[in-house]
Amino acid sequence: MTDRTPVRTGLLTVDGATLHHEVRGEGPLLVMMPGGSADAGIYDAIAADLADRWTVAVFDPRGYSRSPLDCPVTDQSPATHADDIARLIDLLSPDGAPAALFGSSSSAVVALAALARHPGRLSRVVAHEPPVVALLPDPDAGRALFAAVREAFRRDGVAAAMATMAAGLAPQEGEAAAPGPEDAASGPEQAAPGQERAAPGQERAAAAEEASAPEPNPAPERAATREQASSPQQTPSPEQAATFRRMHANLPVFLEHVLCPFSGYVPDFVALQAAAAQLVVGVGRDSRALLPAVAAEGLARRVGAGVAEFPGGHIGLTEDPRAFAARLREVLLAT
Repeated sequence: MTDRTPVRTGLLTVDGATLHHEVRGEGPLLVMMPGGSADAGIYDAIAADLADRWTVAVFDPRGYSRSPLDCPVTDQSPATHADDIARLIDLLSPDGAPAALFGSSSSAVVALAALARHPGRLSRVVAHEPPVVALLPDPDAGRALFAAVREAFRRDGVAAAMATMAAGLAPQEGEAAAPGPEDAASGPEQAAPGQERAAPGQERAAAAEEASAPEPNPAPERAATREQASSPQQTPSPEQAATFRRMHANLPVFLEHVLCPFSGYVPDFVALQAAAAQLVVGVGRDSRALLPAVAAEGLARRVGAGVAEFPGGHIGLTEDPRAFAARLREVLLAT
């Protein structure tokens, strides 16, 4: 498929908000949730690639971009966002057929809440690197880091907050990488054969870039596909430029009202254990020593879910959308 795949747009009224959503393709429903400050536009290339096999639905989360709240924004709840997903599935799958669900970074936290609250509406859930601090070896340190990021935002703005996050998440000299997927959990989705982990030095060199996650505002060159990157013309299209502006405008809401509540969310482990056969935990090949991947693999061990390694790092879906889509296709079709 190409990024010219026809897009059907709509609005859905949910409790306290109106959600802008976009739908491509035909087939079983796949809902893709943007993380961090991103909106539906982050998935343009991936959704187009997967629309040959699925009805792919993407949306702007409540309070972001084209999904206004009915009241002034307050701290957001993964449970509320999960209920939004259930409403979207009810709209797009009126016959009751369950949907596949993908989330990355902060939206992977929503994916966990959705599986715990609405397991009957979901066939498979892929949660790529949910930054749940409760699953870290030192949860208090994780909470303190994200609180410091929010305080830096309040005091000095977005740039200071992102710098604080990058510094806090970067692996230190001598720090061991997280265990590989084969050590995290048993299950059908394991690391792709032949894929090698980045060397520790490479991880440290890329840490500042990766650690600006969960899901920072991607620069145009980061969001470009390989085909675009190899082209002499690298200027973003007007549509891409509009997407970047929207996502940048969402950063204050993310930093003030999403980052701490979502990273501080404690999953319903009993419910997730009961639904472990539906859950795949994603980790980035190049981000294994960073906080979100450590938390993700801790989750897999805790609930007995399968683990799948994805190309790139924490924001691999923007680093190489085509390769990321190909791996997601494999994970969704695995039995």
